[in-house]
Amino acid sequence: MNFDKRLTPARPDLAAEYLRGKVEAQAYLPGCEMRVVEETLPLFPNPTREGPIDTHALFGESVTIYEIDEEGWAWGQLKSDGYVGYLPADGLREAHGAPNRKVRMPRTLVYPGPSMKLPTWGALPLGAQVAVAYEKGDFAEVPGLGFVWRQHLAVLDEQETDFVTVAERFIDAPYLWGGKTLCGLDCSGLIQISLAACGVAAPRDTDMMEKALGAPLDLGAPDLRRGDLVFWKGHIGVMRDAQTLLHANGHHMLVVSEPLPVARARIVEKTGADVTSFRRLG
Repeated sequence: MNFDKRLTPARPDLAAEYLRGKVEAQAYLPGCEMRVVEETLPLFPNPTREGPIDTHALFGESVTIYEIDEEGWAWGQLKSDGYVGYLPADGLREAHGAPNRKVRMPRTLVYPGPSMKLPTWGALPLGAQVAVAYEKGDFAEVPGLGFVWRQHLAVLDEQETDFVTVAERFIDAPYLWGGKTLCGLDCSGLIQISLAACGVAAPRDTDMMEKALGAPLDLGAPDLRRGDLVFWKGHIGVMRDAQTLLHANGHHMLVVSEPLPVARARIVEKTGADVTSFRRLG
C-alpha cells in the first residue's frame, strides 16, 4: 500500500502500533500523548533546524509522540490534522487533563496576574487550547501559564459561522512558510485555521485540501461567490466575493485582498501555471 509520508508515522526503524501489518518496521509503539506548551512549535520533516519547516503546532495541541532522541527531537503525529514530523521536545509536556477553552481572537496576551497593567509573559494564537482553572473578574487563570483576558476565550464547541470573516481578520499579517498565526502564516495555514474556527477540519497542505474540500466548479466559467476556494499547484486562496481573492502569498509576503484576475495573471506570468480548480464547500 502507498502511504503519504506526511501523514504516516513510519520509519524503517519505528512505526506507530496502529500501522502494524500495514508497513514494515523494526519496532512498533503505541506512543504517548503530549501537549504543546509554547505559543507555536515548529514541525520539521527531519530532525534539524537547517531545513524547511512543514507546519506549526499551536499551544495546547495534542501530539502522539513515538520517540524523543538524545538531541532533543520528538518524533510524532499531530492529532488535529495528522501531520507527522519532528518537534523540539522542550516545547512539549505530558498531557494531564483536557483543555476546556480555546482562543477566539487572532491573538491574545498572557499576564502573570489578573491585571492588564502587568508586563506580559507571552501570547496565544487563534485556536490555542487551554485548561482554565477559574475566572477572576475579566481574567481566566491557566495553571502553569498565567492569566488570559476572559472575553478572548470560548468553550471548545463554540464555532464561528463564516470562515471568510475569520480569514479577513488576518489581512496584512506577514507570510510565513508553515505558519498558522497572526505573527506569520502561509496560504494553506490561513485556510486551515479559519475553517477550524468554524468547526470544519481541513488537511494541512494545498494538494490535500484540493482533494478533500468541497465540490468542483466549472473551471472555464465559474460562478464564484464568497467562500469559494481557488487552487493553483501549491497555492490556495478564498473568494471574499465574486471578484476578490484573499490569500497569503510570497509575492506580497502578506495576507492580501486583491482582484482575482490580477492575482491569476501574476501567478501565470511567474510560474506558468494557471488555476487548477475552483471548489465550493457544502
